[in-house]
Amino acid sequence: MFSAHHFHIPVMGLGFTVDSPIKVAKYGISSVVSIMDDQLLEDMRRRYSRELTIPYIAINEKEEDCRAKRIEAYLDLLHYIIQRQMRELNGQDFGLDKEINQYFDLLPMGHPAAKLYLKMKNAAGFEKLDLQEELRKFLVPGRTDVNIMTKVDKTNYARSGEALGREYSDALSALRGFAKSKLEGGLVFSAGMNPSLYSYLEEFEAFFPDKEGVIRKPVILKVSDYRSALIQGKFLAKKGIWVSEFRIESGLNCGGHAFATDGLLAGPILDAFKENRKELGLTLHQMCQEALIQKGMNVLPEGIQNKVTYQGGIGNAEENRFLMDYYQLDGTGWGSPFLLVPEATSVDEDTLQRILKAKKSDFYLSHASPLGIPFNNLRNSSAEEQRKSRIEKGRPGSPCYKKFLSFNTDFTEKPICTASRQYQNLKVKQYANGEISKEEVDAVLEKDCLCEGLSAPAILSGGEMPRRNLKAVTICPGPNLAYFKGVFSLMEMVDHIYGKVALKLDAERPHVFIKELQLYMQHLKTEIDNKVLETNKKQQLYLDKFRRNLFEGIDYYQRLVENFSLDTASTMEKFKAQLNGLKRDLEMLDSEPMMVGKT
Repeated sequence: MFSAHHFHIPVMGLGFTVDSPIKVAKYGISSVVSIMDDQLLEDMRRRYSRELTIPYIAINEKEEDCRAKRIEAYLDLLHYIIQRQMRELNGQDFGLDKEINQYFDLLPMGHPAAKLYLKMKNAAGFEKLDLQEELRKFLVPGRTDVNIMTKVDKTNYARSGEALGREYSDALSALRGFAKSKLEGGLVFSAGMNPSLYSYLEEFEAFFPDKEGVIRKPVILKVSDYRSALIQGKFLAKKGIWVSEFRIESGLNCGGHAFATDGLLAGPILDAFKENRKELGLTLHQMCQEALIQKGMNVLPEGIQNKVTYQGGIGNAEENRFLMDYYQLDGTGWGSPFLLVPEATSVDEDTLQRILKAKKSDFYLSHASPLGIPFNNLRNSSAEEQRKSRIEKGRPGSPCYKKFLSFNTDFTEKPICTASRQYQNLKVKQYANGEISKEEVDAVLEKDCLCEGLSAPAILSGGEMPRRNLKAVTICPGPNLAYFKGVFSLMEMVDHIYGKVALKLDAERPHVFIKELQLYMQHLKTEIDNKVLETNKKQQLYLDKFRRNLFEGIDYYQRLVENFSLDTASTMEKFKAQLNGLKRDLEMLDSEPMMVGKT
């Protein structure tokens, strides 16, 4: 299928991109929607149905399989709205209407349709009309993909208290809702492998090739390195599931939850995909075909390739162009900068102003997530203010209504969330009784309610109040956002990506590769501080491996910049100086006494 753009807007939180397809798909831009919060999706369906005078019948929580039904209904609504938008766009007059012209104005300069559009603008008479009709053939909506975070997969319970079957867990029911919907986009799995979730794909024909070899709902894996891609790709291929795309995401230079590698950096990871891509595709193709034949199903077309894209910390057109060209990528993902583009994402005004006022030090990697995974956070967010205020008032923790992150059984047989008021009060009592240390209770009190905080902006930005007046917003931006200041139009941001214009970024912003290396250096120092008193040999081996991978990554970048220009000349001089400085820091860190158990 024709693709208008070679970038996409990744999923951000639960609510920041929940309605992005309605905003940008009509311009050929692809985006990703989280389908983990069915309550939010139901609220959004009610809102858009009212705004667009579309019939709406509520799906009550008491209905059987209500979670899957709500997800299916919202995705059906997205499909309907986007199809309607495209019909309207196709009927617009180039001379009178803005949107049809903006579709082509947004395209990269080298795109065939962009060249044809320029020719049309300079033409006259019947030639102009003929060219306009030719241009209409290029009007294709951006793809709407959905995201399932594989670790968010708690067991659900009937009203009687009995555990429901595995197919009613959060992740599996979300998959079912997408599979049964009319929406034909990609299914993005993030946060690692979930065998039961992956196996559940086999229940739905939409994830397998049809008679023409087309997969209506292709599977996309978000991965941190080549090894992860190979392992997960093989697991799925043995079931006849083809991985349409591998989305490589930086372990630390990204938004949301951060899944640090063992010191493996983006450059070497991308190089591994570049060198092994053909072999990876052939291996998975063969395994997939064998499984499909054994199942008696339609097979894949010969020559089909897995797409490979990268996302995480890209800041300008030069970086984007180098990544695309040198690593032979099929596209890139631009996330956090789009939080500053109201035409593309849902960010309430208060949160937008907090982002703009934030200092670089306000963007930090926190332990706020009840999943126990490092989480990118903003110190001046309203959610952080609320969390601290509750502690000061002697009422730590959050009322837990949605329960998506309820996995802890320290005190209860039925899992509860570590950010809940129930759990945190019990930990505070333990501390008061001298059963745990101040450090332990402080670590618990840092946990915050992501279910409400990450969904609230979508409701607030639409002029409504979230359920139960829980309006505090959790922001999960990548570190890259600290260097973008201002509110931008969709045209400005897309033109920045393609190099038509250059947004004025903070002068201190380092190259995407350098920033990630800086983050990994800080991560290593933190890990060393955390492990310095331990006598665990396994931890020492991990730290040694981490440092070794960083050294190899730095050596890789030093060889790379000697042979290729990654950016402008001034940026490259700065790049080399920073790289040398970081290598010296790592050498000093490596030479320090690291024998565990020493003081």
